[in-house]
Amino acid sequence: MVKLLLDIEELNNDFFEDTRLLGITASVKNYQFCWHLNNLLGFDFRLNADFELQLLRKNRKYYFNIYQSKEENTCLIHYLYHNQFDGEYLLPEFKHMDFLWLMKGDWVDDEKCNWIKQSVKTIPGVQLVAELTNEKIKNKGNMVF
Repeated sequence: MVKLLLDIEELNNDFFEDTRLLGITASVKNYQFCWHLNNLLGFDFRLNADFELQLLRKNRKYYFNIYQSKEENTCLIHYLYHNQFDGEYLLPEFKHMDFLWLMKGDWVDDEKCNWIKQSVKTIPGVQLVAELTNEKIKNKGNMVF
């Protein structure tokens, strides 16, 4: 009998292949932030209940919302994770980040990524926008849906 082992680390790495990830600190509610992104920057972020993440910590379930916006005529999809729920964090290594913006499905060049970062900084309540490299993410598996 042959036993097959699932390589979780490889699955996580595959999920993050050709992605860009931004961390955002903002003193606004998630629905207000999405409203600004949609109205000021032309995105179409909507809550995707199919991708809600659930983590079990301290014998309790924590739920993290994911908003999604697909770019027309491309394979690029933008995912906006709310990093905090009831005192717990999706990525505890980035507790100071309120939102995590994952760009996945098509390559995002530096020019576009910089445009997004600069544009997000103009939204009222946004204090910080920084690109996060895959090497800095210790809990990658928490973001995989």
